[in-house]
Amino acid sequence: MLDADGVRGWMAGMAKAVDRERDRLTELDAAIGDGDHGISLQRGFTAVEAALSAASAGTPGAVLMLAGRTLVSSVGGASGPLYGSALRAMGKALADSGGADAEQVVAGLAAARDAIAALGGARGGDKTMLDAWIPAVDGFDSAVAAGEALQAAALAAAAAAEGGAEATVPLEARKGRASYLGPRSVGHLDPGAASTVLLFRALADAVQVTGG
Repeated sequence: MLDADGVRGWMAGMAKAVDRERDRLTELDAAIGDGDHGISLQRGFTAVEAALSAASAGTPGAVLMLAGRTLVSSVGGASGPLYGSALRAMGKALADSGGADAEQVVAGLAAARDAIAALGGARGGDKTMLDAWIPAVDGFDSAVAAGEALQAAALAAAAAAEGGAEATVPLEARKGRASYLGPRSVGHLDPGAASTVLLFRALADAVQVTGG
C-alpha cells in the first residue's frame, strides 16, 4: 500500500534526485528550451518538502494535493503547472483512501498523465514529458494486470519511463519551446521526459522502502 508516509518519501526522494540532477536537467533544457528546468524543479520540490514538513500526515491524496498546489504556486514556466496539475489529479483520484493499492496507484498515475496531456495539449510522440509518462503508466498497468505487487509495478514503470525518455532523442518537437527549433530539436533528450524518469524512480524507491 502507498500511504501518506510513502508519498512523503516519494516527494523527498524526488527532491533529492532533482538536487543531484539539477545541472544535467538545466543543460538538457538549455539545448532546446529556456535553460531553467533543473533550477525551477529544484526550487519547486524544495518548497514541497517544506510544505509537507509543516503539515499533518493526512491521506496519500491530501499529501499529493498539497504537493501539487505548492509546485503550481512556487514554480514559474511550464514545469510547475504541469507537475502540479499531475500531482493534484493523482491526489483527487486517490480521494480519501488511507492507503492505495497497486490498482489505485495506477489509476492515480493515469489521471496525472491525462492532466498533463489536457494542460499541455500534447500527446505521445510530441517530444514532451508525456513520452515518458505514457509508457510508465502503461508499464505499471501491465505489471498490475499480470498480478505483480506495487513494488514490482513501480520498478516496471520506472524502467518504461527511462525507455520513453531515451526515445525522445530522435524526435522533432511539436509542442513547447522546443518546437520553435523545428528539425534542430532532433538529437536532444527532452528535459521534461528526463525529470519524469526521476519522479518514477523516486516512486519505485519509496515503495521499496515502505514495503509497498
